[in-house]
Amino acid sequence: MQEREKFQSRLGFILVSAGCAIGLGNVWKFPYICGENGGAAFIMIYLLFLAVLGWPILMAEFAVGRGSRRSIAQSFSILESEKSNWHCFKWFGIAGNYLLMMFYTMVTGWMMYYAWLAVSGQLEANSKVQSTTEQFADMLANPGTMILWTVIAIAIAFGICALGLQNGVEKVTKVMMLLLITLMIVLAVNSVMRDTTGEGLRFYLIPDIERAGQKGWGNVIFAAMTHAFFTLSVGMGSMSIFGSYLEKDHKITGEALNVVILDTLIAIIAGIIIIPSCFAYGIQPDAGPSLLFITLPNVFRHMPGGRVWETLFFIFMTFAALSTVIAVFENIIAVTMEIWNIERKRAVKTNMVMLMLLSMPAVLGYNLLSGIQPMGAGTTIMDLEDFLVSYNILPLGGLVFVLFCTKKNGWGFENFRKEVNTGVGFALPGWIRGYMSYVLPLIIILVYLKGYYDMFSSREPAVFLFWMLVAVAFLLLVISFSLRAGKRAGQKKQA
Repeated sequence: MQEREKFQSRLGFILVSAGCAIGLGNVWKFPYICGENGGAAFIMIYLLFLAVLGWPILMAEFAVGRGSRRSIAQSFSILESEKSNWHCFKWFGIAGNYLLMMFYTMVTGWMMYYAWLAVSGQLEANSKVQSTTEQFADMLANPGTMILWTVIAIAIAFGICALGLQNGVEKVTKVMMLLLITLMIVLAVNSVMRDTTGEGLRFYLIPDIERAGQKGWGNVIFAAMTHAFFTLSVGMGSMSIFGSYLEKDHKITGEALNVVILDTLIAIIAGIIIIPSCFAYGIQPDAGPSLLFITLPNVFRHMPGGRVWETLFFIFMTFAALSTVIAVFENIIAVTMEIWNIERKRAVKTNMVMLMLLSMPAVLGYNLLSGIQPMGAGTTIMDLEDFLVSYNILPLGGLVFVLFCTKKNGWGFENFRKEVNTGVGFALPGWIRGYMSYVLPLIIILVYLKGYYDMFSSREPAVFLFWMLVAVAFLLLVISFSLRAGKRAGQKKQA
């Protein structure tokens, strides 16, 4: 096995890890659900769940990576008890990374395409004769355009990874993240400086107990809980790989907290950019791709100097999306290198070809394969891939990491805590063991089941019941497999 690569600087680790966490959800979902669920009231609940849910799971991923000095392909095997089967869970994480990139690279291509249109002035020119809805629909219906920009996104990201951890991933991502933060600050200042932004800022940042109450406090709490879990990209080993490159001179508690803080700031600033601008021009802010490609171009169309701000916005979004792709590609490359014991460049070439092919179903699902609607009328192949990752692999993977770090037949809490507390910084207290062993898994299970409920509760009762049974079956499979691993480890100790 080749000598383990390491980050050149602590800042590099923080920015690369944050780049993985900071994705499209920070922009096309957080501002909308924040405003919809009571503004600052939602933010306070969200911050609470980041502390009690997202932060501990992120620490678990970082610790598994740093403790094993390997990716998810080998980390469980190195740290687990003898004769236990935790290492079998690696396939869930590996599958999650590939599935995510099968559609996320396509969406990154969308960002790059719109950035190109904005830079070249074509987006502004097209807007004079086309509605933003028609522009977006035309892009989706054109397989040539979709394939071209998806391939470009994949080639750029893998090209950066081919340069190595320090000279490629760390160096390029640091520059992109610093530019991203700078662009966001410029866009946020422009947003709040206009005379018409007061109503939007009040909607977004002032606690509105009445609005939260109308939404239902249970719904507000679950929305905050769910977003706090998914915003950090934990559960499939895409964060543990960066822990494996991390030096042991700082405690993981502080390193994970830095990533959480940066991810949160980006999400909040994104809301400051988007919500006041929408309110200023009487356009209702929504969530998802329609916000970025339909709603916001309408906003920029009415804004003085709109082409400049539109260009900066889509460049910023390209950096946000591309930083995630680079981070996950680095994990995929590390997994391939470890499983097959091959060099980085060969792993890059192999995976670049594979992902160009694997991304085609999602790309063609909007045009040539649009007749395939795997999850019911109106759904696409991307929806299925997103469902498998977001509603299954991420929450169940997060549960596996927590159980592995707290159960004796896994790594064990004392080993986990020792790794977390190695270096300078504030320590993880021993009393948190009970919380991480019992309460945290229960919260993850609630997030997982609530995701299925939200997805299928509007369907026919028989369909809803079927999918809830599927969710429970998957959950019981993970839990029972963990218990069987424990039995084997226990038999080993008795022997």
